[in-house]
Amino acid sequence: MAQLRGPNYEGRAIILEIDRKQCPDFFLDYILYITVTKSLSSRTVQEYYLDIRLFLKYLRMMCEPQFQDINDLQQIPIKDMSVSALQSVTLQDLYNYLYYVTEERENHDRARGRKVSALRSFFRYLCQHQKLISQDPTEQLELPSPKKALPRYLTLEQSQQLLQSLNSAYPERDYCILTLFLNCGIRLSELVGLNLSDINFKEAKMRVLGKGNKERMVYLNEACMDALHAYLQVRELPEGSAETAVFLSKRHTRISKRRVQQVVETALAQADLGGQGFSTHKLRHTAATLMYQYGNVDALTLKEVLGHASTSTTEIYTHLSNQILKHATDSSPLAHFERNSQSQAEQENNEDHESKSENTDITNPE
Repeated sequence: MAQLRGPNYEGRAIILEIDRKQCPDFFLDYILYITVTKSLSSRTVQEYYLDIRLFLKYLRMMCEPQFQDINDLQQIPIKDMSVSALQSVTLQDLYNYLYYVTEERENHDRARGRKVSALRSFFRYLCQHQKLISQDPTEQLELPSPKKALPRYLTLEQSQQLLQSLNSAYPERDYCILTLFLNCGIRLSELVGLNLSDINFKEAKMRVLGKGNKERMVYLNEACMDALHAYLQVRELPEGSAETAVFLSKRHTRISKRRVQQVVETALAQADLGGQGFSTHKLRHTAATLMYQYGNVDALTLKEVLGHASTSTTEIYTHLSNQILKHATDSSPLAHFERNSQSQAEQENNEDHESKSENTDITNPE
């Protein structure tokens, strides 16, 4: 097994294991390139590795007779595969592959979109960076159009209920976790990766390590500062420990992502909000939505706060606000008012006509 070190937390490298016995050299070189040179997150590297490995197996199944009767792609080896096999890949081959993963593996829009991104990156590397193939078949490969769904989020009242209902064996720590999620909109990985040196109490801000190993500053409001101070007063370490993580487990080590998820799940259940599809990531959506609704925050500012690479990702919250405005309009007590079939003006005209008719009858009798 080859160990590739991805982005790390204060020396805690995330280890990604790649089995060299199963991969051709050009594939391993690509994995090393996106890990070291492109600094992609270890999770993205892992996903790209699996997606491209599947594509290479599929390609052998479709192009080489000895593999065409194999139903399970996992049984197809790729170690002896030559990069020259990729020279003849066409745009149609790529669309056939996307059709295969849709029909045979039930991949939805997001999974197919990630596979397209992986293939684009892979073929760009082979063609432009390494010059191993003469043309890039992904140049005109289009991303599937994902179905745009508005994110789930807690209302302001539900957020207050979540904070108020917390009952925990580590109340200061867990309350601080919830407070940072709901006020700062940070990701789960960003919260887990926080170190004491990342927090600037004097300027009320903290440094977080986001996607792609990108750093950004997040400002802390009064609630966050109070929660952090309260937690750090009870944060204890065994004598001689040099643990730098902000949030600790009961074993006095950096808290795990799964443990934070359990803290949130328990708190949601205590607030009668369990089983409704809420999660740690939904708390990030909640923070962004509340900022946009109540804080007069524009999309560009929200983009910087959340650490989005593109404003197109942030725009979903403007769409969400539009939905809320529409709902408010639809909730008007006059929303379902229907006027009579005969308008008021028509009624007045008819009354005038009747009055004139009566006068005519009196002054001009037959």
